[in-house]
Amino acid sequence: MSLITKLAALVLGAMLCSPALAQDADWNKVVEAAKKEGTVTVYNSQLGAPNFLAVVESFQKKYGIKVESLDLRASELTERLRAEQAAGRFIADIQMHSANSIETGVTQGTLVQPLGTIPNVANIREDMRKEITDTHVPGFLQAYGILVNTSLVKPEDEPKSWKDLADPKWKGKILSDDMRPLGSGGTMFVVFHKALGQSFNEKLAENKPVFSRDLRNDAKRVARGEYPVYIPQMFAFANDLKGLPIKVIVPPEGVPYVSIHFAMMKNAPHPNASKLFINHFLDMESQVTYAKAWMLPVAKGVEDQLDPESKRFAGAKLLGTREMNEYGPMMDLAKKIYP
Repeated sequence: MSLITKLAALVLGAMLCSPALAQDADWNKVVEAAKKEGTVTVYNSQLGAPNFLAVVESFQKKYGIKVESLDLRASELTERLRAEQAAGRFIADIQMHSANSIETGVTQGTLVQPLGTIPNVANIREDMRKEITDTHVPGFLQAYGILVNTSLVKPEDEPKSWKDLADPKWKGKILSDDMRPLGSGGTMFVVFHKALGQSFNEKLAENKPVFSRDLRNDAKRVARGEYPVYIPQMFAFANDLKGLPIKVIVPPEGVPYVSIHFAMMKNAPHPNASKLFINHFLDMESQVTYAKAWMLPVAKGVEDQLDPESKRFAGAKLLGTREMNEYGPMMDLAKKIYP
């Protein structure tokens, strides 16, 4: 190879690498600016979950940036953000909230701002890429299955699919989150309607499911033997019941889910630290931490690093979720089917 040819090859290689190098340099500037900001405030509804605290701790340790966490119920979080912005108080940097809640908040005046480039967004799995917008990105999924008490339900009698719950043998024996208001029960109702048809909800209603609104305690009631079945069981909440006579069934047709997103608030005091925290949450280590807590990861390749039980949940087929424009009409329909 002649000297001229070698020089041409070097120039071409430099030209091909320069965009990546420029992106790395830009991100390094974000990291350095984030460290100077020194803190990031995250409004969330994680209710002190150990997996969230572990990710926060790893972020603080890696970057030396303090995380201020305001942990509220989802409805309280929405109202808190709205009230603060209405008063001209910009305290929150990030909200961790369902995609629908973020979008609903925007329509009500709770404003967010574009995220810009966050490197690990490129690693979000293909089936979740449709949820990426310029203002919010998915961080993990809360997915739901069927909880059974193994002391009350023999293996051969277990419901293997959602449709099995319409069998008359379960009449009066199903504890359920209330399907009529907003919440996991309402999401389940909408997903059933879209994926299994209105007739399925009508058949399920004939079995007179007992409605409750106490998600954490309802699973414990099944574990204590008050009911043989509970729906919809959030995978992660069953993680706390290991060792008790319970089993979470992942129906083969798929599971309802809610995607929890990250958005940066308008006038966020620490925008660079915000972007860095979101990027850290999408790191493989953080995603594995959540997957081991039976939350579904959104990053590619996480399943390869999990134990068999966590992998069973992380690989669950998605049946669907509830869109923002479905809230009112579907709630009205639920009240008619489940009076």
